[in-house]
Amino acid sequence: MVSSFTFRLHYGSSPNGLKEALKSNFPKEEFVSNILKRKWALRIPDTKINQITISKDGLQQGGENLWNLSFLNNPQPSLGDHMTGKNRQEPSFYVVRDDLLHPLVNGNKARKLDALLPLLEDSSATDVVTCGGCQSAHAAAVAMSCAERGLKSHLLLRGEQPATLTGYNLISSLYGNVRYVPRSLYAKRAEMLLKHAHLVAGNDGLVFSLADLEASLSSNGFSEHSSHVDALTKRSKKVVVVNEGAGDAAALLGVVRLVEYLSQDHLFGKDQPLKIIIDAGTGTTAVGLGIGAVCLGLPWEVTAVMLADTIDGYQKKEESLISEFRRCFTLHHGEQALSGLEPGLVQWVERSFPRKFGNILKGEVEICQKIAQETGILVDPVYTLAAWELATQLGQEENAKVVMLHTGGTLGTQLTR
Repeated sequence: MVSSFTFRLHYGSSPNGLKEALKSNFPKEEFVSNILKRKWALRIPDTKINQITISKDGLQQGGENLWNLSFLNNPQPSLGDHMTGKNRQEPSFYVVRDDLLHPLVNGNKARKLDALLPLLEDSSATDVVTCGGCQSAHAAAVAMSCAERGLKSHLLLRGEQPATLTGYNLISSLYGNVRYVPRSLYAKRAEMLLKHAHLVAGNDGLVFSLADLEASLSSNGFSEHSSHVDALTKRSKKVVVVNEGAGDAAALLGVVRLVEYLSQDHLFGKDQPLKIIIDAGTGTTAVGLGIGAVCLGLPWEVTAVMLADTIDGYQKKEESLISEFRRCFTLHHGEQALSGLEPGLVQWVERSFPRKFGNILKGEVEICQKIAQETGILVDPVYTLAAWELATQLGQEENAKVVMLHTGGTLGTQLTR
């Protein structure tokens, strides 16, 4: 049974990274405006914002318990200047409803593909190779998005083919070309992806990484980018490798775009300290939120609940993504513009009840049901419930302004019963 929830925080290699970044004097808004001048998959970055009020129902001795709390959803909260401590009557937190962006390609999947998909189209890519777990929402999102654009997707899924295809595994199989990969082979993801991409390309094709395409775009712009890639090869296939969970610098831009949208004065604004909460699979979205906050000079703290890796793994991922982001955007925007981007942008938090990734504890499905019935918001026990737990905990602190980014993926809830 799910009981009290507490979280242990872990910082990156530079605990003061955010504070130091905010002190830097580079022209933040100008830099962000420049890197966001590109084509997007989402016509507009807009998303709905709800406010969840927390009330206690006879708290039992032994710690706070989601069963002892009630949630009330305000789908049209007062934002902007109205988000002050004196206007807050009861403990609450906000939910960014990215789960509503698309029936299947929603949440952080849509954000990470926002800049990535136009890059593929403008590069005249023919095939995309990516990977994920058997029930990967990322793989399903890539498969469906590629099919909509006439691209072929090749999905390397970890483990064995299930006897019955369900959830995201079914979606991946319907829209893409799925191959199941032994866990021993999947452990070397980069090598596995590259080898399969060359297999797809054959003798007459070429293989590109997203970093290759982004470098071409940075050098030539969208107007010349496609012809530049075409000049590299007239061969039949142009295969692009997308990392697990879209863990690429190009994918970070869609998250930065979301941060810019949310920081508008009539929404969360640029001056209010916020605690941004997110569940972390690969950790890419969390790093993107941290980069966006620093690049715009926002006093926002990004906290990610670790679900699929160790603290060491997440810190290495953060360092790698920041390094790749700097490589992609330093050339034309200058080293000074990225001087504040250093590891330590994200606070990595252990879940209240750590478990092997994908495991669901007794009572967690029922908690999801309780939240859905009280708020109309669907969360799943593997990912978004973890963020909801932390947002609930922090939202009860005095004068706290807490924002949970709903990462979607709720199709996975059908697998929990």
